[in-house]
Amino acid sequence: MQASLSTPTSQAPSPSRNKQQSDGVEKTWVTNASLFWDNRRIFLRTAGATFAISILVAFSLPKQYESGARIMPPEQGGNGAAMLAALVGKSSASSLSGLAGSLIGVKNNSALFVALLHSGTVSGHLIDKFDLQRVYHRRYRDSTAKRLAHLTKITEDSKSGVITIVVTDGDRERARDLANAYLDELNRLVARVNTSAARREREFIEQRLNTVQTELERAQLELSDFSRKNTTIDLKEQTRATVDAGSKLEGQLIAGETELSSLRQIYGDQNVRVRAAEARNAILQHELQRANGRSIQGVEEDNLDSTHPYPALRELPRLGVQWANLYRTVRIHETVFDLLSEEYETARIDEAKSIPTVGIIDFPGLPERKSSPHRFLIVLSSTALSIAMTAIYLLVTRFWLELEECDPRRVLVARIRMTMHNGWA
Repeated sequence: MQASLSTPTSQAPSPSRNKQQSDGVEKTWVTNASLFWDNRRIFLRTAGATFAISILVAFSLPKQYESGARIMPPEQGGNGAAMLAALVGKSSASSLSGLAGSLIGVKNNSALFVALLHSGTVSGHLIDKFDLQRVYHRRYRDSTAKRLAHLTKITEDSKSGVITIVVTDGDRERARDLANAYLDELNRLVARVNTSAARREREFIEQRLNTVQTELERAQLELSDFSRKNTTIDLKEQTRATVDAGSKLEGQLIAGETELSSLRQIYGDQNVRVRAAEARNAILQHELQRANGRSIQGVEEDNLDSTHPYPALRELPRLGVQWANLYRTVRIHETVFDLLSEEYETARIDEAKSIPTVGIIDFPGLPERKSSPHRFLIVLSSTALSIAMTAIYLLVTRFWLELEECDPRRVLVARIRMTMHNGWA
């Protein structure tokens, strides 16, 4: 036995039903239009009052100006990106908790720099620089920071990585200066947290340079004090000069003794020429002994050394060792200081090259026109909204009046009204 399935066939709506529906729609439309026409004065009064009030409100609102800049963030990776992510994580950990991990191996760091622009470090510097607590009439810094964030729009193009900064303010010049300050603070913040190898090398060389400079100054002071106390300038040249002078004096003394001996044999001891030769030889002997650092006829050695402008010949070996040690120390520190100075300048150049700088595509300019308020739209939308609200009010009022007294909705409203009138007890 084969069972057959029968499907109910849909019946086409009858012409009488379509006619009733169209008549109902037409009747509702006519009824509503009649209601609105009968209450046209309410519409006019409401629209007129709203129009006047909206004009007053629109023209009382202060003008707002927008100044924007477009930047291209630098390529930043490795330790620098990790440090920046850590810094941002401290200021806004809730929204950037996974940012540092997502940046590993990513070339485009636009999201990181957008987070830096929203950081508390940048906003705090801007609040202090422009005295925004007074400008925004805020008592607390966190309220000022929220107001600044509300007036600043920072967006990122996901394809190109270009970051757009738009600042809104009532003063066109302050709007431009705030946009410029965002760029400056971003560059300063990136440079401060930069942890490249060039910066670490520069810091190490700078510390060593300061240490070597201090040691060099101390060594120069010690050599200066030693030279002042012992009347030493260049012991090598002084030794050579002292030896040459002593040799000349000794040669002249030998020649003088020979001449004196011959004069004594010829003229005797009381001759004038013999006495003059003896006086000359005595002077030469005195100069030679002074050069050699020996006592002369009971004169103390300390007094002899103090009257002579240069150290004695017999003191030169002892002084030469001390002077050579001090001079060698000075020369060593000078050599190290010169080498470190050259390396320090090179490290500074390398550090400047390694610090990422923000590439500015469009600089913030002075806005020529206001960005808000749009007074015409405010007046138009307010007037249209008042007309719509009036129409809704009339429809709701008519619907309520058409309800019967025994309708549950009217009964419920009557009970609530009675309860509120008599109190909540």
